Amino acid sequence: MSKVRAIWQASLTATKRALSWNVDDMFPPSERFIYNFNSKEELKKWHLYSDSEYGGLSAAALEITDPGNEQSGGTGVFSGNLSLDVTDSTKWNISRSGFCGMRSKKFDGFIDLDPYDTIALKIRGDGRSYISTIYTENWVNSPGQMEDNSWQAFVSVPKHNWVVAKIPLAHYLPTWRGNVIEVDIEMNPSRVVGMSFSVNAEGGVPGAQTGPGDFRLEIDWIKALRTQ
Repeated sequence: MSKVRAIWQASLTATKRALSWNVDDMFPPSERFIYNFNSKEELKKWHLYSDSEYGGLSAAALEITDPGNEQSGGTGVFSGNLSLDVTDSTKWNISRSGFCGMRSKKFDGFIDLDPYDTIALKIRGDGRSYISTIYTENWVNSPGQMEDNSWQAFVSVPKHNWVVAKIPLAHYLPTWRGNVIEVDIEMNPSRVVGMSFSVNAEGGVPGAQTGPGDFRLEIDWIKALRTQ
């Protein structure tokens, strides 16, 4: 009888675990942390790029505000200088300079943001507008292209004050090498492979600071939200 009871108890435990998993799957939490910029280890998930790879003179850095006291919670700082100049010896026939960015390394597989409708960013800036990019598995571009699909949205960051900027996923537009693709397609949020932030010396949101010079964006976290 004790053996039968043990089998019954094991079966009951397995059933409870299955039910628990199914409930979580059916009703995911209303928000999900994607990135937390509170340690040097977190910053290792990102890499920098700029027009300097093509002969430009812009430069960027990614640091922690207080690396000596990370347990109290630092924040990431993406900063640098935007230049419209190019080196005389460049072999690239670049059409524009004056951009910097930080891109995440690819996730181990994908992250599924299908249960969510908004990206939230806790940020503090300098009056410039920045570009938030979501990369998804390549299904829009030609199968022969190895590039991920990119979806971009501008975010205007006021000076000095912390804000939580919320960007609906529906506001991200499909782009290819920085240019909007004029096609009627939707993002596949269940196959997200990475993200990035970038800043350009020219263009952006009307009224935002533009032009060459220094930039600074402080980032606390990135979340996905379900608002509906």
